Amino acid sequence: MFSLNHPLWLVGFRPFFTLACLSGAALPILWALVFTGVMPTPASALSPSQWHAHEMFFGFGWAVLGGFLLTSTKNWVHIRGYRGPALMLLAAAWLIERGVLWFAGALPYGVFLAGANLFLATIVAMLLATLLAHRDKDTYRVDNRFFLIALPLFLVAKNLLLLPDTFANGWSMTLGLFRIAFLVMLERTLAQFMKGVFQAEILRAPPLDNAIKLLALLLVFESLLPAMLAGATGLTLAALLLGRFVFWKPQLAMRRIDIGIMYFGYLAITGQLLLDGFGRFANLHWIGTLPIHVFTFGVMGAIIPAMIMRISKGHTGRKVVFDGIDRAVLWLMIIAFAIRVVLPQLLPEQYTAWIHAAATCWFVAFATVGVRYIPMLWAPRIDGKEH
Repeated sequence: MFSLNHPLWLVGFRPFFTLACLSGAALPILWALVFTGVMPTPASALSPSQWHAHEMFFGFGWAVLGGFLLTSTKNWVHIRGYRGPALMLLAAAWLIERGVLWFAGALPYGVFLAGANLFLATIVAMLLATLLAHRDKDTYRVDNRFFLIALPLFLVAKNLLLLPDTFANGWSMTLGLFRIAFLVMLERTLAQFMKGVFQAEILRAPPLDNAIKLLALLLVFESLLPAMLAGATGLTLAALLLGRFVFWKPQLAMRRIDIGIMYFGYLAITGQLLLDGFGRFANLHWIGTLPIHVFTFGVMGAIIPAMIMRISKGHTGRKVVFDGIDRAVLWLMIIAFAIRVVLPQLLPEQYTAWIHAAATCWFVAFATVGVRYIPMLWAPRIDGKEH
């Protein structure tokens, strides 16, 4: 695996989907053990909640987003893309960051700050260089302006999240940036999936699509807006998303879990906006950080396993078909959503048990994906192509 010619280093999704499977299985279990006092908290200057939020968004989340963008950006601008030493450097920086975050309390602050930003700063610079240097050949040149704005903002959000006084601003901004990324991805892929699977066209109206993305961009800064304005903006975005959803033929998509899971994630984005928006106008009480976990479990938890399966098969020369185990993993993540989001509201006295059960679902799901797909990621394409 340390050879420059090893298949692992041919294209970005291979090392980073490997890391996503490993962190997706491990991080929720670690958090459940820390949260319930079974395991000591990380030797970090961060609070346990800061560490958990950072690792799920910038550890697990950015392993997935990084792998996806390293692969897709090269296709958007029609170049070979980063490989070999560049991917080794990025993977090493990701691993260093995990250690730095765990042992932050034992490190000088300057070392901590450098280590905590090494991976994200490097990969953001590389992605921006790809999009900017080859923008004349960009298939999605206009739409990718949202990535040109969002990518450097991830660095701002990350460092806000690491500071105790700005933690709330940091996770709000981070969630907003991931929301934009998923909305752009869903717009581009669902039209293709629905046409390919069901021969169905779904509504793509540029004025509506752009209004959705512009409102989502504004909500990146919702923690800086007056509460009522932020709530109204979120509810407006939710209304537009629901209106568009009706014209995206959900009655067809829900017939197949591999497509329906993407629609489930779309609805989870809308649900998070509704919960957060109405929460700013009414004195609503939830058990746990409900709106956040609607997003992390309903969007990230539901969509990401399907992304890993689809991209890993398609980009290693295999036919993109979800077998029984693949479908079972997706159903398991929907069960995890119900356990973590719904059941605590109904049986709050069992809150600790729900945390453990939901984390166990993540472990089983991502361990299963890892066992099945990491060997694909480490092996040459089966169709004889290089990458």
